[in-house]
Amino acid sequence: MCDILVATPEATKEGITLFAKNSDREPNEAQILEFIPRTKHNGESVRLTYVDFPGVKETYAVILSRPWWMWGAEMGVNEFELAIGNTAVFTKVRVPKKGITGMDMIRLALERTKNAREALEFITGIVEDGLQGGNGSKSHRLYYFSSFIIADPKEAWVLETVGRDWAAKKIEGVYSISNALTIENDWDMASEGVERLARKGSFSFAKHFSDRFYTHFARGRERRAFTLAKLKERAGKITLEYMMSVLRFHSFEPYRPEKGSMRDICMHYGGLTRPSQTASSQVSELGKGIHWFTGTSNPCLSIFKPVSLEGGLPDLGKTPIDKYDPETYWWRFEAFHRKFLTNYRGYIDDFARERDRLQAGIIERAREIEKTPEDMRALTEWAFREEARLLERWEKLIKPGKLPFLFGRSWRKVNEEAGLGLEG
Repeated sequence: MCDILVATPEATKEGITLFAKNSDREPNEAQILEFIPRTKHNGESVRLTYVDFPGVKETYAVILSRPWWMWGAEMGVNEFELAIGNTAVFTKVRVPKKGITGMDMIRLALERTKNAREALEFITGIVEDGLQGGNGSKSHRLYYFSSFIIADPKEAWVLETVGRDWAAKKIEGVYSISNALTIENDWDMASEGVERLARKGSFSFAKHFSDRFYTHFARGRERRAFTLAKLKERAGKITLEYMMSVLRFHSFEPYRPEKGSMRDICMHYGGLTRPSQTASSQVSELGKGIHWFTGTSNPCLSIFKPVSLEGGLPDLGKTPIDKYDPETYWWRFEAFHRKFLTNYRGYIDDFARERDRLQAGIIERAREIEKTPEDMRALTEWAFREEARLLERWEKLIKPGKLPFLFGRSWRKVNEEAGLGLEG
């Protein structure tokens, strides 16, 4: 499950576009944070997650956050400050067993288009050709279509897709999406199939296509109602820090992960009724060229680090898979997060204060420096080092606790599958 927020220039304090996403995946689904420079190709086809797709002679530079086993990305940004993220939506229309996933479409569009309108046209072309499909999970069956938020410094769109049909709305001010269709009859553009349905009389895109069962239990409408309300109440004054705070939100405080729910924006795995957790997060300042990624799970336990297309990423170690490896960046922090989880309530207040001080210090330095490639590279490397110091300090402080029986049993199974031995 996922949540995506966007605020266009008229809604933000600095007059820039802010794009934000929490990527929710299965708990052992490590997410890769990677920089891919502009690259020349021979024009031959490219292998996506499940299918081949026509190649091009050159792809643009991108920063991606993607599940370890997918070609495509949950979210990312390219050298033209085009940012895209998707969420799963559950509908009455059958999803093809093989095809181009929503994540594949994100990467394709980021690598091949320069702005939001171009990306919108590119993705809807794939949808209208009936090419969307494929399993969204590595370990079990999870078939869905995708909704997208597509944003650049000047323009943002919400695009919702079902089979070969789609509807898109230009965003003015603020908008958010989760795991439910949101467009009623207020689209700005739509597929011919949708336009044809609308000509028959009263028609709502969301009501016509939504599946009731999965949409209900994913709690996407409830999470979306919360994030949209938070954006509207701060409209005109939305900041980078505010977007980060919304991504760290839990549905109640004081929060206990064992009592969490699908209503949480910062989602913690909880077994059968809560099979996902936030695997990575992004906030992009479009128009300033700075993109803030956690690259780690649970933003309440993570630091957003500044990254630029000019400065790239530091060495993050080996590429992660779904097995614990301390030499990979994602798993190094994931092991700490799972240890923290065993005594979350005992430490979170003190940790959050230290987290917020470090986060504020990184943001302050980002605002002070010259935005040269050298300075941005140095800033990024410093932020990752400071985060590592925070981890090392807290690893020594935490004494593992005991998880409630059913919650602990779920986590023991997940940890065993990953080859990660932890108490609790």
